[in-house]
Amino acid sequence: MEFLDALRTNPPLLVTAVALLGLCVGSLLNVVIHRLPKMMEAGWREECAALEGREPPARVTYNLFTPRSACPACGTPIKAIHNIPVASWMALRGRCAKCGVRISARYPLVELLGGLVAGLMAWRFGYSPQLAFALVFGWAMIALAFIDFDTQLLPDDITLPLLWLGLLANMAGTYADLPSAVLGAAGGYLILWVVYWAFRLLAKKEGMGFGDFKLLAAIGAWTGWQVLPVVILASASLGAVVGSLFLWLSRKGADTRIPFGPYLALGGIVALLWGRELVVAWLGRFPA
Repeated sequence: MEFLDALRTNPPLLVTAVALLGLCVGSLLNVVIHRLPKMMEAGWREECAALEGREPPARVTYNLFTPRSACPACGTPIKAIHNIPVASWMALRGRCAKCGVRISARYPLVELLGGLVAGLMAWRFGYSPQLAFALVFGWAMIALAFIDFDTQLLPDDITLPLLWLGLLANMAGTYADLPSAVLGAAGGYLILWVVYWAFRLLAKKEGMGFGDFKLLAAIGAWTGWQVLPVVILASASLGAVVGSLFLWLSRKGADTRIPFGPYLALGGIVALLWGRELVVAWLGRFPA
C-alpha cells in the first residue's frame, strides 16, 4: 500500500515504475510478434484440412508460453538471466550465449518501445483508470505494428478484443463518451472500407487489407469519432513519406506492397495521448 501511495503522489516515480514494467512487457510482445502469426498459420492449415476432408497435420504444442524461447540457430533454451529486457542483449553484445550467433537488435528495440510508450502513458494520464486501459492499448499497437510489418497481417485475435475493450472503457467516458466511441468504431471501419472499394474500382486492384479497417475501428472506439481525422492524417502522411523513401532506397516498383498498419498504430497512440488537444488546436473547439 505504501508503494501504491508513493506512485499516486509521486509522478516521476510512477513514470519510472511504469516504464520499467513496459520493458518487461516488451519482452512478452516479442513473443507475441513472433509466435502469433505462426499459431494463426497452424490454425489455417487445420481448417483447410478439415474442409478438404484430409487428416489435419499432427498438432504440436505451440502457443505464447510453450515451448520455452530458444536460440533459433542452436535451439538452446534461453535462461532467465539472459532474458532481462535490453540489459541481457547488451551484456551478451547481441549474440547467443551458447553459439555466438547474432541476435537481432529488434528484440531490445521492441522492449524499449514497450517502456517508452508505457512511460508516455503514465506521464499523460497519471495514476488513474485511464492509465491502466491506455497501457493495454499502447502495447497492443506495438504488437500489431510489428506483426503487420513482418507478415502484412493484423490479427483479429488482437484487433477485435481491442475494439470491444475500447467501447467498454468508454462506457464510463474514460477517453470519449460512449456515443462518440460507437460512432468512432463504425466510422473508422467505414472510412477505410470506402477507400478500399474506391481504389479497387479505379485501379482494378486491392490497396489495403480488411485488417486495416478493423484496426482503425478499434482506434475509433477508444478515441471517439472526433479524433479520427488526426489518426488518418498522421498515419497517411507518415506512410506516404516513409513509404516513398523505402521505395526510393530499395529501388522497388510502385506495385510493392507496404503495410499500413504500423502507421495506423502510431497514429492511434498519438491520438490517444494528444488527440483532443490536436483537434482543439486545429478547429478551435472540440466537436460534441
